[in-house]
Amino acid sequence: MSNVIPIKQVDEQNVNYRDVLSAKEIELIEHECALYEIRPAAAIDALQIVQQQRRWISDESLYAIANMLGMSATELEGVATFYNLIYRQPVGEHVIHLCDSVSCWLHDFKTIADHLRQTLKIEFGQTTKDGKITLLPNVCLGCCDKAPALMLDGELVESLTIESIDKLLQRLSGANNA
Repeated sequence: MSNVIPIKQVDEQNVNYRDVLSAKEIELIEHECALYEIRPAAAIDALQIVQQQRRWISDESLYAIANMLGMSATELEGVATFYNLIYRQPVGEHVIHLCDSVSCWLHDFKTIADHLRQTLKIEFGQTTKDGKITLLPNVCLGCCDKAPALMLDGELVESLTIESIDKLLQRLSGANNA
């Protein structure tokens, strides 16, 4: 069985945000819009709100958000693809961003990356067969003094070792079995 999720093709012109976004998402986005002079300024906030609910931004969601903010889907796509923490494809329940900056490379990135790929049985950009973990590279996490580092679900984990990776994965495994 493949872990590829088929992506439905959606026509931007036919998307009404009230038909796609939940009442909660709309309420939260409206709150963010009220904080700015113009609605498109809330683009990143709106993308994050929808992603928190759905784990990723589908084409349909992107078109709905653009419709709600009064901007084109092309403009919003530019914002979404600029930020590597906005996911335009389905991701796992947990997302690991492994820093691959020069500092991390100098502090044994390759060993850590190889261990993660072998243990999870996936490559960068892939999700485990059970849909639990997605492994992504990240250009820089801003903690070069504590390299190598990763970010798991928004939380930085610094000074990585094989042992700390194993404990982290064991914790994720235990959390999934609870």
